Amino acid sequence: KLRGSSPCAPSLVLLQREAAMEDLGENTTVLSTLRSLNNFIAQRVEGGSGLDVPASVQGSLQMQFQQSMQLEERAEQIRSKSHLIQVEREKMQMELSHKRARVELERAASTSARSYEREVDRNQELLARIRQLQEREAEAEEKMKEQLERYRLCQQSLDAASRRLREEEDGRAEAGETISALKGRVSELQWSAMNQEMQVKRLESEKQELKEQLDLQHKKWQEANQKVQELQAIQEARADQEQRIKDLEQKLSLQEQDAVIVKNMRSELVRLPVVERELRQLREENACLRETQEASGLLREELEGLQRRLGRQEKLQENLVALELEKERLLAKLQSWERLDQTTGLSIRTPEELSRFIVELQQRELALKDRNSTITSSARGLEKALLQLQEEVRQAGSQLLEERKKRETHEALARRLQKRVLLLTKERDGMRAILGSYDSELAPAEYAPQLARRLREAEDTAQKVHAHSSELEVQLSQALEELGAQKQRADALEMELKMLRSQAGPAEQGFLFSREEVSALRLKVEELERERSLLEDGKKQLEAQLERLTLQGDYDQSRTKVLHLSLNPASAARRQLREDQQRLQEECERLRELVRALEAGGPVPADLAAAAGLPSSKEVAGRPPPRPSVRGRPWAVREVEPPSRQVGGPASPSPAAGECHLSAVCPLIPRKRSAPRGQGPCLPTCGHFGDPASPLR
Repeated sequence: KLRGSSPCAPSLVLLQREAAMEDLGENTTVLSTLRSLNNFIAQRVEGGSGLDVPASVQGSLQMQFQQSMQLEERAEQIRSKSHLIQVEREKMQMELSHKRARVELERAASTSARSYEREVDRNQELLARIRQLQEREAEAEEKMKEQLERYRLCQQSLDAASRRLREEEDGRAEAGETISALKGRVSELQWSAMNQEMQVKRLESEKQELKEQLDLQHKKWQEANQKVQELQAIQEARADQEQRIKDLEQKLSLQEQDAVIVKNMRSELVRLPVVERELRQLREENACLRETQEASGLLREELEGLQRRLGRQEKLQENLVALELEKERLLAKLQSWERLDQTTGLSIRTPEELSRFIVELQQRELALKDRNSTITSSARGLEKALLQLQEEVRQAGSQLLEERKKRETHEALARRLQKRVLLLTKERDGMRAILGSYDSELAPAEYAPQLARRLREAEDTAQKVHAHSSELEVQLSQALEELGAQKQRADALEMELKMLRSQAGPAEQGFLFSREEVSALRLKVEELERERSLLEDGKKQLEAQLERLTLQGDYDQSRTKVLHLSLNPASAARRQLREDQQRLQEECERLRELVRALEAGGPVPADLAAAAGLPSSKEVAGRPPPRPSVRGRPWAVREVEPPSRQVGGPASPSPAAGECHLSAVCPLIPRKRSAPRGQGPCLPTCGHFGDPASPLR
């Protein structure tokens, strides 16, 4: 029973120990082994008390004890050999782990080098972007300098335009002075027109008197014609009666008639110089009357011209009033233009400057649009880069969180492994103490096979424990190596995250700056567009005013010259000259025929007598002495000759000086001065119409 029961107790203990070793996570392994040991001791005490050991058994026990000692020595040798083998294995494992750690370190170094190269590439890309942004900033500064220079040029052009406007205002002031002088001249012309009207009235009264005299002469001429006709009828009757009388009576009557005719002819011959003088007087009076008619016609034409001039002057005054109103309106607009620099900050005063400013604004708008497109493209690139950096930061943060989780798990695993190693070392010490107590309590002879079996079992368990501990140490070293690698990786990721944040900070600042610049440029573009729309409206209004003024007849006197040819009296003067010439030629022919008839001594034809208006002998005898001729009047001939005065001028108060407006017809007339604007060409005076020997006749 003892032999059967003694080997059973260590097997139970070993089973319990194996169960305890399997349950490494529990802390009650040592207590269970102690409990099993106490049970075994209690069983041994019970068995020892019930047995009596004989003397023969003691010898066998000594032999067994010696054998057990030898076995223990062999076991020690085997244990030492196994320990050496285990140490060699541990050495090989350490070398393998060292090689593995070296490979992992090389891999980690290569990965870190690759990540470092990537970071260097990223840094270079970011530096290139920074340089591009700096270059763009320099270009923007250059563009701003160019815009400032353009603004200075615009200010200089505006100063020149203001000087031009001042000169134009001075010219307008001079034009106002000339207008006032013209108004004074118009008043003088009105006074001269009134004087001319008075003179025309006086000439009309004189003309009426001359017409009355002509009527009296015509009546006398008609009476003379009637008497001549009566005489002719009497002569015909006498001829009929004398044909009935005898030849002597006919001869007597003929002689008497011849005597009467001779007497009449003698009286007529005596009166011939008087008739010639009267004829000359009549010719002179006819010439004077013709000249007065021409002068009156010319004065009438001048009066009509003056009336037209007066109407034009009134129209000019109305136009001047309208122009003054327009000038006030334009001055108000000009002041508004001048106030534009105060309201808008732009010195624009003329439409040309406005058009130039609009062109500059369009150019600036195009430049700003180009710059806006470049800035937007750069902003988009920066946004993309920022998004990439944010994505990389997120990835790095996620990797860092994963590495931290792995690190925490590895640290927890390392703590658990350390705890298990401590428990195993405690269990090993407990087992050694138990074995030592077994060896000290049991006799070597009694328990030699049990001890040998237990020794083998203990060696097996020890080998298993050593193998398990070596595996745990290997796992612990691997875990520590992985923990170190994870720590290094986490530190590298933290450094990378810091670098990315430090790089993303200026990029975000630049991006914010570019956004602020883009918003400011957009506001400027909107303001410039509003100003351009306002300036375009003003330009359209100015163009409409300019078209309205051109339609009203306004023009630039420095570029355009208006010639009024519809009021030219040259054609009328030529026509009247031809009519007068034909009439005078007919009158000369009649007078020549009358002279021939009078020189021949025959009877004067009735048509010549009626045309010439010759009085009868009784009328000649009963005629009063001739009145003083027209030549005696001071305005008849003297004022015809001098061609130096001009009708309607300020230096000629009397327009009856025989002045005419036919310089376009007469090549001998010098042109005194040009006609005023709005009137036909002014023709200077001429004294050739009253002279029968004039080349115009």
